[in-house]
Amino acid sequence: MQIRDWPADERPREKLLSRGVATLSDAELLAVFIGSGLRGESAVATGQRLLLEAGGLRPLLDRPPGELAGLRGLGLARACSLAAALELGTRHLASQLERGEALADPGQAGRYFARKLRALPHEVFACLFLDTRHRVLAYEELFRGTLDGAEVHPREVARRCLALNAAAVIFGHNHPSGNGEASAADRAVTSRLKQALNLIDVRMLDHFVIGDGPPLSMAARGWV
Repeated sequence: MQIRDWPADERPREKLLSRGVATLSDAELLAVFIGSGLRGESAVATGQRLLLEAGGLRPLLDRPPGELAGLRGLGLARACSLAAALELGTRHLASQLERGEALADPGQAGRYFARKLRALPHEVFACLFLDTRHRVLAYEELFRGTLDGAEVHPREVARRCLALNAAAVIFGHNHPSGNGEASAADRAVTSRLKQALNLIDVRMLDHFVIGDGPPLSMAARGWV
């Protein structure tokens, strides 16, 4: 059965319009993007198959456009469009942080770190530098490591804070393994960074750990 033969309130586009985009499953979202499935396969069925073959949404969308283009049901045009849509999402998040307004929602920073760092195959430690009103001055990836670690130097972080005249910072780093929990080493380096930044009157607002699930806020856990 094709999607046009489904009840109107179950079709992905109509469901999106009437109930909101968040109500759609991963396969339904892909179906809206794909538009039409292969012969004998609805767009939703194509989305379900792509997710199953890739092992989930993240492994599917983390693939470069060249690999996406080789998947049955996508092709070059859709792969390029999908890559462009993902980049638009990243830039939309960035524009919200860069438009000069104070950062009022800590989760916004977590989502930004997730979009920037989650797909990387190596660990990266990054920082959002903020002014006295918590407006973003800069985003920088300060340290790059290996699959399971990156060496962080508080002295270098402090130097960048002084160079940018930052009053506050939010840190984020990824776990390429997908483990979204903070390790003992993560908590130790957070403590060292806080001590170093206190000496130059820079506030650490949060440190996000990026794994497969939602970003973990160390401030929410009481570790900042």
